Amino acid sequence: MELLDDPVNLRLLEKLVSGEATSPNLSLLSKRLGRHRNTIRDRVEELLHHRVLDRPVFPFLGLYKEYPLLIAVRADIPNDEQFRRWISTDEHIFAAFRSRQGEYNTLLFLFHKDVTSYQLWRESLVPQGKIPPREFRYPSSTSYFSTHMMVKYEPSSAIKLIEEDVKRNGEIEINGCRIDGLSFEIMKALVLGEGIRVNENFLSKSLGIHRRTVSKRIEKLIEEGLIGRPVCRFPNFFVPPNYILVFSLYEIRKSREAILEEIRGDPHVPIAINVSHGRYNLLMFGNHRSITDHLEWEERYEARFPNCFGSADITYLSPKMTVSIDQQKVSLGIIRGKLRKLEGGREPEGALPRPDGY
Repeated sequence: MELLDDPVNLRLLEKLVSGEATSPNLSLLSKRLGRHRNTIRDRVEELLHHRVLDRPVFPFLGLYKEYPLLIAVRADIPNDEQFRRWISTDEHIFAAFRSRQGEYNTLLFLFHKDVTSYQLWRESLVPQGKIPPREFRYPSSTSYFSTHMMVKYEPSSAIKLIEEDVKRNGEIEINGCRIDGLSFEIMKALVLGEGIRVNENFLSKSLGIHRRTVSKRIEKLIEEGLIGRPVCRFPNFFVPPNYILVFSLYEIRKSREAILEEIRGDPHVPIAINVSHGRYNLLMFGNHRSITDHLEWEERYEARFPNCFGSADITYLSPKMTVSIDQQKVSLGIIRGKLRKLEGGREPEGALPRPDGY
């Protein structure tokens, strides 16, 4: 990808994706919502302080082009400081949960370029002391999915569910933060990317290029699908705080297109991927207020599409089960790896030699 072979583009991407150059646009939000700028500032600070939302960033959509393989790994790993340090620093691990299923206690989601890349990475973990040797744990179970088969990508779709809650109750509480009508409107604007400022002067000075050049390069990166417009994400990416993440595999027997069309408009489903995994042909990440809420959601689909669903494999992941969710870490790992290689003529940090006899 030519745009990712340019060191200036890569340094620009690093600042955009890390959030160095973005901030809530208090003046725009004040004007749009008809409230004093100081009031808007206080509400924004509350949302960020209580971790209702993360600070704004440019989403790196190039992640799915550079690392198109999504991998779900069920593993048996000790829950110690070494594990937590590895999870928080490894540039392939997008999310980790403590999740009991059979012999396994951990569920990992990773991104890799291809199966070979994953296997080389996997081969390095025991020698590096990241995980115990096989004689001290159960072998992991690995599932592969292609992000090229994604049929829906709307990580902040649950904002519509929060809007329903606020309209129904007048106000709600999230992470100890009171969300009334005004706070919700601010939240909605930030999640949809409608109240965010990009500091092009800072970028111009940092990169040593003209401000107009900065603007043109950003537009080109957006045009080529490498980044999206800046947004605030939920800290747990897929789901708002206090919601349950549901990782599910379904067997759709018939009416597939009609079901997919329904899912594309469903705020309970931020991400859906066509898969071929045993009997399952659809993967979904879902957001639900509770397990009961999810069961009722399933019942509605089964009533609307009778005899269309076969087997299902459902994993419920509560906020307390979350060890780490950090897509920016994976994205920045790609960008910084390419930058190191271009500027230093070296392999990206973390690149693995091919094991003898592999």
